[in-house]
Amino acid sequence: MTPRDITITEYLLDRLVSLGVDRLFGVPGDYNLAALDKVMEHPRIEWVGNANELGAAYAADGYARVRGVGALLTTFGVGELSAINGVAGSYAEYVPVVHLVIGPSTATERAGALVHHTAGDGDFGRFARAQRSVSATMATITPDNAAEEIDRVLLTALRERRPVCLRMASDVALLPVPAPPGPLPAQGRSFPVDVRSLERFTEDARRKLAGAHSAAVLSDFLVDRFGARDELAALLDSSGVPFATLAMGKTVADETRPAWLGVYAGAFGDPRTRHVIEDADVLIRAGVRLTDTTSGGFSHGFDPGRGIDLQPESAFVDGTEYPGVPLAAALTALSGLPAEKLRTDAFTGTFGGASGDTSGDTVTAAATATTGPEGTRRGPRTDEPLTQEYLWPRVARSLREGQTVVAEQGTSYFGLCTQRFPAGARFIGQPLWGSIGYSLPALLGAQLAARDDRCLLVIGDGSAQMTAQELGTLGRYGLTPVIILVNNDGYTVERAIHGREAAYNDIARWDWQRLPGALGVGDALCLSADTPDELDRALVAADAIPDRMVLIEVRTAPYDMPDLLRDITAGMSERNGTA
Repeated sequence: MTPRDITITEYLLDRLVSLGVDRLFGVPGDYNLAALDKVMEHPRIEWVGNANELGAAYAADGYARVRGVGALLTTFGVGELSAINGVAGSYAEYVPVVHLVIGPSTATERAGALVHHTAGDGDFGRFARAQRSVSATMATITPDNAAEEIDRVLLTALRERRPVCLRMASDVALLPVPAPPGPLPAQGRSFPVDVRSLERFTEDARRKLAGAHSAAVLSDFLVDRFGARDELAALLDSSGVPFATLAMGKTVADETRPAWLGVYAGAFGDPRTRHVIEDADVLIRAGVRLTDTTSGGFSHGFDPGRGIDLQPESAFVDGTEYPGVPLAAALTALSGLPAEKLRTDAFTGTFGGASGDTSGDTVTAAATATTGPEGTRRGPRTDEPLTQEYLWPRVARSLREGQTVVAEQGTSYFGLCTQRFPAGARFIGQPLWGSIGYSLPALLGAQLAARDDRCLLVIGDGSAQMTAQELGTLGRYGLTPVIILVNNDGYTVERAIHGREAAYNDIARWDWQRLPGALGVGDALCLSADTPDELDRALVAADAIPDRMVLIEVRTAPYDMPDLLRDITAGMSERNGTA
């Protein structure tokens, strides 16, 4: 090596650091141990050892959703296959994660040796074929292509906002390569703008809005993934146009704005939200992808081929495509139009979303009351059994500005997504890929990405059993989030779809109060709540001790679930032919 040379592993680490990555998740395995030595020596990146590779992939995903890019390192074969479910979720939901796989030496592979972690047939490319199906691009790194291919693959991850895979032999990881001559080029990090196409789009959008009596905005998760939050905010500020989000895009815009309509969920959402979104003369859709779990089982009441549709690479007006007009550029063009072209006469007053909460800091009667024997509404007694009808508005009231909230798919996600969040809050979930157990390791990644932000996790008991071992990883790195574990005695979301009384929806009953200690988190504060009063006191206690992990076990009935989840799962059951 010359004085200007570094190892290929160090080259990759330097590039990751330049992108803002300061944590690398993963699990050691004999093929990657020498490369891990270089990770441990690096001054600006920290190794985070997970309990297993699936947890590492979930954690890298959660980290990337906060920091912009995430990374994980696994060993060949068994390690990369354990991680691939998590990587597939990142692919489905547009999360840029760099997966580095270290395999047997070059000589071993050339010889086709029957070494461990292979299928015993000399085929060393078998697992790469699986990776290819969930990667935007991938490369096998050699001494001749290392710098060029690493840069190409990382730029693809940035541009397409999806996972990428870098594979290399154990000996190649330690070979010399010249240090990067400069930062990754800005060109190639995002989709290019076609100026002429943008001009045509702007003129046609202006014409479309000029003939409209009302307009509304529906935004979704791709606004966040493709870095267009500020441009969306500028559009909403300049126009005052009413807006809603799909559940997957919750918090891409400030929900304390008076014009926030709530979460749009098709036929299962708040009728007032539906009225403004579905009846608008022009519906501007920003980064929208209609999925079954977020569109109310595809019950949306608007024509996706009409209106103004803004996607990552192109914009559309009534189905006409304008290539080379990416999301941020299109939003900027719309915010530059005269404000009166975007205002609507269909919107009057402030709507608080499906929960009906319009203040952001109080719980409405509809969200907290129960029905008495005469049919009147009353607030719950502080000592009666806790219900999810009380739980989710109360949790939402406890949130702070700028807080990151991670919610598990199922009762937690659909219970909390309809609540109004404070300014700057971030909502993380996985409603499209929907791999249960995702959220606990994702909390680990999100918390490490934002150490000054005390994150909140809401998760069900069934999901938590999938990845509970990462509680030990949270404690090992001194993290102090608040975890609300909804113990409803099994897979409630599956009971809602099919098999209400079936034994396959039952799970083992764990002693959750003792689990953090058993996993090495000796100073965790473990609380339980069976009533509204106990929940209130537990949340106050959690807020009072920010320097300790807090686990609040919340017990609700097995068939108690948010209305939105009940409606959506009924549709799933019908589509599955199991109703």
